[in-house]
Amino acid sequence: MTKNLINRKRRIRVRIKSLLRPRLSVFRSNKEIYGQIIDEKSGNVLISFSSKQIKGEKSKKLEKKEVAFKVGEKLAELASKKKIKKVIFDRSGYKYHGRVKALADGARKGGLNF
Repeated sequence: MTKNLINRKRRIRVRIKSLLRPRLSVFRSNKEIYGQIIDEKSGNVLISFSSKQIKGEKSKKLEKKEVAFKVGEKLAELASKKKIKKVIFDRSGYKYHGRVKALADGARKGGLNF
């Protein structure tokens, strides 16, 4: 991790910790994207989903942004089953564009509010 990414991550996390709603945390690597909904009070992971799980289901080749959008939709679907409507979006220091934005858009389309 670069120094700039670590500093952005710290700044974001400080603002998020003060709010007591579940947090939608995003991690992206060069190939995969992961999303977790974490309970801020206890620090436990409530729901997690990744592009690895989508790649096991799909039959056709999708672009990375399309896969990220589907991950967001699936996270929102799983959250609605656990009756989670409002979350805080934690982009983990990544810039809000590309796959991170696609995941957020998919989660919004699925019914999450942030």
